[in-house]
Amino acid sequence: MLNALEVFTTVAVGVMVGVEFSVAFFVNPILNGLPDDNGLRGRVLGARLLGAVMPFWYIGSLVLAAVWAVTGRNHDGAGLVVTAAALLIVSVVMSIVLLVPINDRVKTWTADGLPADWKQQMNRWDRFHYVRVAVLIAAFTLLVTALT
Repeated sequence: MLNALEVFTTVAVGVMVGVEFSVAFFVNPILNGLPDDNGLRGRVLGARLLGAVMPFWYIGSLVLAAVWAVTGRNHDGAGLVVTAAALLIVSVVMSIVLLVPINDRVKTWTADGLPADWKQQMNRWDRFHYVRVAVLIAAFTLLVTALT
């Protein structure tokens, strides 16, 4: 049973890392390169869609890692899992404190009602997101290492 939990948790976190990595290094750069406000429209749609899905994914991944840490506390790699769970907590806190407030504003933007600093807000979100992706990659790496 523990093996299934370990694999399921690692896959869930790994796919989440893949989505967030893709947003950071592929989707947003592509959207930023589109003419006029087309990239902004894509970001607004992304903020709505991912803003609805990702909270469950983040919390679900954290819960899975916490259950793994508790049930596997007497196994090799338990410290790695606890550290990965702590990093997932950091990613959730970063999301709530730094990224979600910007995301919530972006979801309401229209081409006719953009704030004057919308590009700076997008750049700020991107910078925070890069850090969050690094935290998630570290958590994922620890989980993979704990499997061996």
